[in-house]
Amino acid sequence: MSDISERRKPPRDESRRDFLYYATTSAVVVATGAAIWPLINSMNPSADVSAQAVVDVDLEGVGPGTRITVKWKGKPVFIDHRTTERIELAQEDDTVPMIDPEPDAARVQRPEWLVVVGVCTHLGCIPLGQGGSEPVGDWDGWFCPCHGSHYDTSGRIRKGPAPRNLDVPPYEFTSDTRIKIG
Repeated sequence: MSDISERRKPPRDESRRDFLYYATTSAVVVATGAAIWPLINSMNPSADVSAQAVVDVDLEGVGPGTRITVKWKGKPVFIDHRTTERIELAQEDDTVPMIDPEPDAARVQRPEWLVVVGVCTHLGCIPLGQGGSEPVGDWDGWFCPCHGSHYDTSGRIRKGPAPRNLDVPPYEFTSDTRIKIG
């Protein structure tokens, strides 16, 4: 009886089945890649943002006590020409317990110039304190009114929900009155 049942089964074509499996899998992978690529490509920075990867800033007209804002990679960068009082406040607080401890000297290349990315490290808001009449928080730095983060004169988080200090972008002085950010 076993001879008869074996004769009735059609011969197996395993090579054809394997080919169909691999061809179908390959088609699915290619179609998925083609469908997802526009989404992935949309996450690349736009041409206008890439063009701002390096920004030269002339500091000649910025007097002590003045804060200016420039745009770098689509983000505001705060440049503070710190007064002697602001420098002393920042250096005195180096030993005070903080949320994200970092000495003032590690955050500046020259004590009179502080350069930080003006984006709150909590949820990405823009802290106040750049304009003369804006609130500067409890430590005379910057204040984010959205959730109450207070930054000191070195851009270090002192109070509130922000987990870390304002970021320091890569920058260098190209002369006494010019800096290059990026």
